[in-house]
Amino acid sequence: MKHVIIGASAAGITAAKTIRINRKDDEIVMLSTDDAVYSRCLLHKYIGGERSLKEMAFVPDNFFEANKINWKRGVTVTGVDINSKKVLTTSGEESYDKLLIASGSVSSMPPIPGLKEAESVVTLRDLSDAIKIRQKAEKASSIVIIGTGLVGLDAAYGLVEMGKKPTIVDIGKTIMAASLDTRSAEWYQNEFEKAGCTFVMAASIKAIETSADSAVLTLGDGNTLKADLLIVAAGVKPSIGFLEGSGIKCKRGIVVDEHMATNVEGVYAAGDVTAISESWPAARTQGDTAALNMCGITTAYDMAADRKNSAHFFGIPSISVGKLNADDGETELVREDRSRYQKLVLKGEVPVGVIMLGDISRSGFWQYMIKHKVPVAAKNPWKTSFADSYSLDEKGMYKWA
Repeated sequence: MKHVIIGASAAGITAAKTIRINRKDDEIVMLSTDDAVYSRCLLHKYIGGERSLKEMAFVPDNFFEANKINWKRGVTVTGVDINSKKVLTTSGEESYDKLLIASGSVSSMPPIPGLKEAESVVTLRDLSDAIKIRQKAEKASSIVIIGTGLVGLDAAYGLVEMGKKPTIVDIGKTIMAASLDTRSAEWYQNEFEKAGCTFVMAASIKAIETSADSAVLTLGDGNTLKADLLIVAAGVKPSIGFLEGSGIKCKRGIVVDEHMATNVEGVYAAGDVTAISESWPAARTQGDTAALNMCGITTAYDMAADRKNSAHFFGIPSISVGKLNADDGETELVREDRSRYQKLVLKGEVPVGVIMLGDISRSGFWQYMIKHKVPVAAKNPWKTSFADSYSLDEKGMYKWA
């Protein structure tokens, strides 16, 4: 059996490892445009000089040799022929018995007049982007970042570590709106502002005028911002362009079932390319699930893995799981002091969301409670423990209630 994996990041690497564990003698071929394996979660640390390329790797140096994986690096996939079971690349063709598409995502450019033509614009999605940002930032006196999601703040944090003071623009009212509530977002925004960053929130961008080495942004209120370096971090989209006309069903991303299988027999997908989630843990879980099914071990994907977000800036960690804010019929319990902010969202006595910032101890416990819909202690939910869910049976033995 020959397994071909497109992509060498979280989903692809995890899948390759799982296949090798379960199929000692199967052939594994990995195709990737990247010629290095690195964690995209650490790109900001590379920009800030905290990590070298070697320190960004999340597999040992001998990973491919030890797992008998034929890694063809620096190869770009241009198409998939599902009839002949071949992957088309810039260097030829690769036949397969089972195929995993884990090609990830690419940066998305917002529809702002002049943006696509701007020579001074950089995105932050892969190592080449991080290298460009670091090189250009060294000479830049004014830096503007579009987007206050995790990628935008990663870029800002790396630049702060370089001694830079970027301006961050976003159309939303709060930063990191997809993973934090308003109050927890304020904690991080305050820290960035202390470090010299400027936030321009609830701001639209009407147009961008560019020259060879600078850009001028015109905002909706008529004000302008000049940038020697303009970084766009306004979202990503699945990397599926090479699948056009292939017969593999795509919507926003590749459509998969609970086994990470596509509409084409023997073809699977995992990670950002499915548009299910953009988180690193979810990509690894999807890669593992797909690999098990490719090996004939029927396994369903646990969607709960997609509901976790994490960040770590200025020595302050944060984790959110599930819902960020209560809807009608739900309640919120908040506790906050100088060192932490924590919020629990409850539907009756069942937790449906939690935010933990500063102190993230017991976050794994709350993720379990939310995933399994376990009721909390009524008197003081924050003091709930697993012990509350056990009782004694008629023989005096503990049982899960």
